[in-house]
Amino acid sequence: MRYIIYGAGAIGGSIGGFLHLAGFETVLVCRGDHLHAVRERGLELLTPRGPLLANVTAVGNVKEMELGADDVVILTMKSQDTECALHDLEAAGGADLPIICCQNGVDNERVAARRFQRVYAMLVAMGADYLQAGRVTCFGSPAAGVLDCSGYPSGTDELIERVAEDFTSAGMSSRAISDVMPFKYRKLITNLNNGLSALTAGPSQLSSTARTDPAYRAIAHAMRVEAEECIAAAGIDCATRDEYEAEIWSRYKHVDVPGSTRGGTSTWQSLMRGRTSIEVDYLNGEIVLLGALYGVPTPCNATIRRLSQQLAVRGEPVGHYKAGEIAAMLDLEPATA
Repeated sequence: MRYIIYGAGAIGGSIGGFLHLAGFETVLVCRGDHLHAVRERGLELLTPRGPLLANVTAVGNVKEMELGADDVVILTMKSQDTECALHDLEAAGGADLPIICCQNGVDNERVAARRFQRVYAMLVAMGADYLQAGRVTCFGSPAAGVLDCSGYPSGTDELIERVAEDFTSAGMSSRAISDVMPFKYRKLITNLNNGLSALTAGPSQLSSTARTDPAYRAIAHAMRVEAEECIAAAGIDCATRDEYEAEIWSRYKHVDVPGSTRGGTSTWQSLMRGRTSIEVDYLNGEIVLLGALYGVPTPCNATIRRLSQQLAVRGEPVGHYKAGEIAAMLDLEPATA
């Protein structure tokens, strides 16, 4: 079985690097300076156990490859890039390719299932950074991350069970379970802060000042409440916070990596790399969509989505706003706890 890691940034690069180093045939699909660096020098993977070098095959597009019956595609790009990737995959390999959506958000599986017969969902609970071409940092220990998976919309089969075994043997923690989507909905709720952190915190404040700011906490709480109400109104099965934490944090933790300082969320990293397209439409925007469909007001998620996209399009720096400014826009009282 050959693993094609489509979108080999922080998460994809970490997964692909670990699989390659464990002896699994792996191909990274990446672009630009990152592609050139991996081809010329290999992928540098910084981990709590020290630096590793994966001399893994890398291509710029799946059209450069000959896809076959033994290929498994792991989608790890941001959700806004999924549609184009699926178009190229279908053109290159046909509708029978197994597609595993190892991505934040809950829309990628729906998009993939319109084109492909075998679609799988995979939770992404992995702390990783990609800020420099040819280098990714993975902060997880003892497992590099938790990547539980299932068929979509549910169920398991021989293929996804083997994928889980391979991921686990490569140093990650992966279980094939009957339905991973409730955990992906809970992860969606935690990812609502991605845009907020980028809006309010530069690199030096991200892990401390911003998250202890009462205004920041008030906004985060309000977004979470909106999400919980929307998900309940839609009748969607969502894991509780306790269920999620018991399942995930018992298997891995974020730890220090020698020579590296943890940056920020995936949205923060995208903006730091100069991207003008970010994922908030599929995070906060998913809640806004559910609110529109089921009659639940979502002013906080709508505002964070809009401001984040404006930040990206205008090329404004992370930390452009103070949390208090955004809380004032929303008429929120600062959190006291």
